[in-house]
Amino acid sequence: MQVSNTNSEKIQYDVLLVGGSPSNLALAHRLVDLAKANGKLFNMAILEKSKEFGGHVVSGAVSHPHVIERLFPNYKNDGLPVEGVCTKSNLSLLGNKEKWDIPNFLVPPGMKKEGYLVLTLSKVVYWMANKLKEKIKESTNIKIDFFNGFAAHDILFETNKVVGVRVEESESINPLDQNVYANVTCFGDKGFISRDLIDKFKLRDNPQIWSVGVKEVWKMTEGKDCCGQVWHTLGFPLLDGTFGGGFVYGMKDHLLTVGLVISLDSKNPNINPQQKLQDYKKHPWIQEMIKGGKLMHYGAAVLPEGGFYSLPKKFAVDGAILLGDALGVLDINSLAGIDKSMECGIQAADIIFERLETKNFSEKNLTTYKDRVLKSHVGKSLYKGRYFRFAFQENPRLLSNYIPEVLNGIDEGIPLTGFVNIGVNSPIKSIKDALRMGKLLSGSFDYGPIKYKPDYQHIVPEFQEKNKVKTNGHLKNTIYSREDAVFYAHTKYHEGNEHIDEFNAETCVSCIKKYDALGKDTPCVSDCTAEVHRVDLLEGLRKHAMSLENCVQCRTCEIVCPEVNLRVKPTAQGSGPDFMGL
Repeated sequence: MQVSNTNSEKIQYDVLLVGGSPSNLALAHRLVDLAKANGKLFNMAILEKSKEFGGHVVSGAVSHPHVIERLFPNYKNDGLPVEGVCTKSNLSLLGNKEKWDIPNFLVPPGMKKEGYLVLTLSKVVYWMANKLKEKIKESTNIKIDFFNGFAAHDILFETNKVVGVRVEESESINPLDQNVYANVTCFGDKGFISRDLIDKFKLRDNPQIWSVGVKEVWKMTEGKDCCGQVWHTLGFPLLDGTFGGGFVYGMKDHLLTVGLVISLDSKNPNINPQQKLQDYKKHPWIQEMIKGGKLMHYGAAVLPEGGFYSLPKKFAVDGAILLGDALGVLDINSLAGIDKSMECGIQAADIIFERLETKNFSEKNLTTYKDRVLKSHVGKSLYKGRYFRFAFQENPRLLSNYIPEVLNGIDEGIPLTGFVNIGVNSPIKSIKDALRMGKLLSGSFDYGPIKYKPDYQHIVPEFQEKNKVKTNGHLKNTIYSREDAVFYAHTKYHEGNEHIDEFNAETCVSCIKKYDALGKDTPCVSDCTAEVHRVDLLEGLRKHAMSLENCVQCRTCEIVCPEVNLRVKPTAQGSGPDFMGL
């Protein structure tokens, strides 16, 4: 597809999958299973921007196995890479020094993970791609082309119908060599390209809101083993009113996942997620686990948090289907997204299979896809938790006042003290807040649709932290600067990968002046997870510059840019981080 020649022919498929995501690979497996059982003919292409399937996938995953069991009934014997089965699940509150595991009877059902699979999603995606290749070896009616290192850079339209994507950035190449056409194109990406479809057809009345997950994998010393143990934490080091929490997952072979999920609708313009993760690791509880260990991997990725009310009005248009993260089916209430993304893939495959003979993938013929998704466990779960994020946006006291008070009690060794102090200091207000929050979180009362605003609009440039994080001492070789952390993301770029657009340089100069006057970094510099954005003094002006060779493709910078002046595009030629094993 890269070499132009006079004999080029149009590259046409029945089905085109943009991205080697769990949702797209679930779709592929389901479609192959249906076609093999019925003998239907079809061909498919899968585009994956990484050099290998799974290479750009970041997830500290604890997933219910019900969808995996439907797709792979014999997964236990077929080699699905499972890091462990959760035997002990904890929801914990972290003070500056102490940890309190909330009693099991008080833990919300969605946060009880016993029996769930502890997974490294990059390995799972790699396994799914290879199983797919094995599955079609003996099939004469099915052809699938796997294109590693090829990203979709633009969506191709004929009037208002999606007909494929452009896979090369160079305009000098013969269009027939840079375009891939399909009867139906499926988008399962995190917004790199699917946002263009959503914007063109104005599919979202309510914007998507995002968080960023930063994660490390550690090799613990031989004497330590917590395989199957799972912790989700609230509190330290997120004490500035920002919504988010930590996670620690014990895996086989003495591996440990340590990570933070930080919402980007924060008032704080200088969140600095990677450094917040380092603060998290300074907690004595985590320090004890990683003592004597070795950092193996680091990475970051954004997660769609808007839930039910940020879903698109349509899940499909003429010639195209949205699924997984492109839809935004993560249930933040229970931190569950993988099974829901894969369920979208299964439902999409069933719809596509029904239309293979006619090859008519008009919007009208795809409308039942949305109905099926919303009637499945995906829609039911998202609807039940539809007010979860709104509950914390609506009342900043929950995170800025009440949580820090409780954490003080934990550090004093008496968790109940914090709860008592809340009631004593503001009895009427705290009771009202508790009742309101209970109704919102339960989803049992219908308050009607809610309206979000884009994450960057929450930023308060003059923001000052009220509750200062008191970081503890740390052991040598456990804390890493952002520059050093990038090494463990294993980034590698081919020359010419200009994959972040800055639309107007003068806009950046003005933004820098504004934040300089406040003694702060611009959000793109502070919140970058990989030391990409910087400010250089050029010709007497402080100007925005980028070290693109460090980029881990997380998209945080464009989401927090106050001036909407950046766009992160997919890398070309398989460039970028290597998250295999993360």
